[in-house]
Amino acid sequence: DPEIEDEELRARDYMRILDRKTGELRNRDAFAEWEYASNLTQHNLHHKLAVQADVDNQTKELWQETIQFRYWQVYSDPFLKRQFKKYSILGVPALPQNKRTRYNQIISDMRRIYSTAKICDYQNSTKCDLSLEPELTNILANSRDPEELKHVWIEWRKAVGPNCFELFKDYVELSNQIARLNNFTDNTAYWLEEFEDPQFRNQIESIWEELRPLYLQIHAYVRYQLRKKYGDIVSEKGPIPAHLLGNMWSQSWENVKDFTLPHPNKEEDDLTEELQKQNYTVVKIFKTAEDFFKSINLSAMPESFWNLSILEKPEDREIICHASAWDFYDGKDFRIKQCTEITLHHFITAHHEMGHVEYFLQYKNQPVIFRRGGNSGFHEAVGDLISLSIGLTKIVFLPYGYLMDLWRWDVFSGKIGPDEYNCKWWELREKYQGIEPPVERTENDFDPAAKYHIVADVPYIRYFISFVIQFQFHRAVCEKAGQYDPDDPSKPLYNCDIYQNTEAGNVLKKMLELGSSRPWPDAMEVLTGQRTMDASALLEYFTPLKKWLEQENRKNNVHIGWEKSNKDC
Repeated sequence: DPEIEDEELRARDYMRILDRKTGELRNRDAFAEWEYASNLTQHNLHHKLAVQADVDNQTKELWQETIQFRYWQVYSDPFLKRQFKKYSILGVPALPQNKRTRYNQIISDMRRIYSTAKICDYQNSTKCDLSLEPELTNILANSRDPEELKHVWIEWRKAVGPNCFELFKDYVELSNQIARLNNFTDNTAYWLEEFEDPQFRNQIESIWEELRPLYLQIHAYVRYQLRKKYGDIVSEKGPIPAHLLGNMWSQSWENVKDFTLPHPNKEEDDLTEELQKQNYTVVKIFKTAEDFFKSINLSAMPESFWNLSILEKPEDREIICHASAWDFYDGKDFRIKQCTEITLHHFITAHHEMGHVEYFLQYKNQPVIFRRGGNSGFHEAVGDLISLSIGLTKIVFLPYGYLMDLWRWDVFSGKIGPDEYNCKWWELREKYQGIEPPVERTENDFDPAAKYHIVADVPYIRYFISFVIQFQFHRAVCEKAGQYDPDDPSKPLYNCDIYQNTEAGNVLKKMLELGSSRPWPDAMEVLTGQRTMDASALLEYFTPLKKWLEQENRKNNVHIGWEKSNKDC
């Protein structure tokens, strides 16, 4: 049809212009966002909201031009077709301006409440300047006094939850309005759109079912060890009290490894101590991460990265400490913002965040609309290829990584109403993680808000996906590196190390360069030869751990699974 061919020619020129304009808009938006996140003043907030409003208005105008191209679904060029498909969803700017301003304001407010919340010290109730990072995180990691841990756990939730409840309710309502204006039934459908697969939720559920038996073994083993340490506050067969696991959200248990790990007599090489002994500085931590990526033939950080990133918590102002990597969409400016401490946790986080920047650098030549991960899980997986060895982090995270969005999917779809936000949250925490709150909770508490991603409007299922697929990626790069062979017991998956292996890096690069220019199964296939998410690599990696746990749990006659919590909500 000549009419369609003619439109496709025009569309190609138009797309070049749209790409340039979109890049400029995203760059302005990122700058204003950065200014605010790195200095939480009213002035910077007003500026950010003004820029956001202007960018949204211009985005909407561009969208109105874009949808004049009526035949994009039948263009012959799949690359062009996919750009139109992505641009045809307007997103937030679909909201009328007054609601849009309110929506952006709500998210900024919740982020600010979270990032500036302080609580009082357990020993000294007049000292009330403890922040989540570093103070509360350090207490939860290092204190072994259950009363102090309980204090921190409860007070943090008091400082954030109730202050966010009304805001969150409005945020849910507006998010659903945005979704409906973009032709989705609700925000859940909108969030799941990027996975381009109607069966996605069922896939995730069945992957979790595969992983659950391994989680149950770790849970039972750790509960047994906690009971030895803390006595009856940990029940023999019930859920584990959430404040005893070394982490504000019980999402990673590595901080209790000193008394739960298998070999208490074997000197645990405590890497935090080692980093401090070797006089690591914050910059040296990031240089070490860069060295890893360079060794597998990925990119060095550009000069501007070192000049413009914020790698330590400033003394003179409030910032959002939650670590993040930033793409400024001009192909040159990439940064990390992190309140780095010299600890193993921050060492791993530095690699994770730099993994994001590596991805940015590999796909910076794609059209702006494709400068994203194959899906959001891909983006989270890259930096983690380095830190695979940590079972107490990886496995115990999985149920948490799943339930965060299970809860939100039901909230957005209206299955969970505001009057049961908190109790449904604890139902899921108990069902999937097997944990319980240290004290009874009610609907006057709003515990989901104690987690950054909930108040900051960041979907979370990406981390669950990431933890599964990073083992698929790992298996693929290890095979390429000749370090893993499924048929050779002397080359098991858990022994592989890809440092300095350029073969491994080159095949990884091929996948990263694609960005989101193709549906994610295509990108996954480039690296792994597989087109689906699959738990087999993760399970294979942890086979020795699973065998060992089963044996120990039998030997100690430990109850597997958990009975209902007696903590009411």
